Amino acid sequence: MAVEEPDYTILLKADNFELRRYDKQLVAQTWVTGDQNDASREGFKVLADYIFGSNTASDGKSSKISMTAPVTMEPKSNQDNGESQKIAMTAPVSMQRDDGKWRVQFTMPSQYTIQTLPKPNNPNIEIKEVPVQNYGVIKFSGLAGTDKVAKKTEELQSWMQSQNLNIMSTPQIARYNPPWTLPFMRRNEVMIAYQPN
Repeated sequence: MAVEEPDYTILLKADNFELRRYDKQLVAQTWVTGDQNDASREGFKVLADYIFGSNTASDGKSSKISMTAPVTMEPKSNQDNGESQKIAMTAPVSMQRDDGKWRVQFTMPSQYTIQTLPKPNNPNIEIKEVPVQNYGVIKFSGLAGTDKVAKKTEELQSWMQSQNLNIMSTPQIARYNPPWTLPFMRRNEVMIAYQPN
C-alpha cells in the first residue's frame, strides 16, 4: 500500500531542483538535541510512539495513525519564534546549530483535522497546522549524512539565489524511505521555504 505524501504543485522544474507550493497540512512535531543522526533517530522514535498508539482519541481510547512520508527535520534557528523571516544566504552551509536542537516532523494523514486528530500522550509532541507554503527543493538519493546534506543545501541555496527568491526559513531535510531501504534506492530532499517575488 502506498504511503501518503503531502499534496503540492510543481511550479518550476530544472534538473534536480523544483519550486513547489504545498497545500495546508497538519503535522506532529517534537524538538530533540544531538547531531543530525542522533536527533533524527530520537525524533523518529518519539513521533513513531505517538502514531503507533501513545495518544488519546475523542472516544478516550488510543488510535493507530497511518505513517506518511517524508519525515522532515530542521535545525533550530536563533530566530525560531514561529514567524517567517527572511534569512541571508551564506556559504558554506551546515545543518548543525550550536545548541544542537532539531525539529522533527511527521505530516499527519489528510483525513484528520486539528479537532479529529488523536491528542499525543507525550507533552513533548506538538500538533501544528502549517499554512500553504512555497519551497525550493533539491532531490538526491543515497544516505543523507551531514556532509552530503550540507553540500546539497549549498547547491539549493545557490540555485535559489540565481532564481532571485526570498528565502524564509532554515533548510529542512526530508527523508522518504524506511531505514532498511538500500542507499541507491533512497529518496531524500533538502527543502527551503521562500516567499514569491
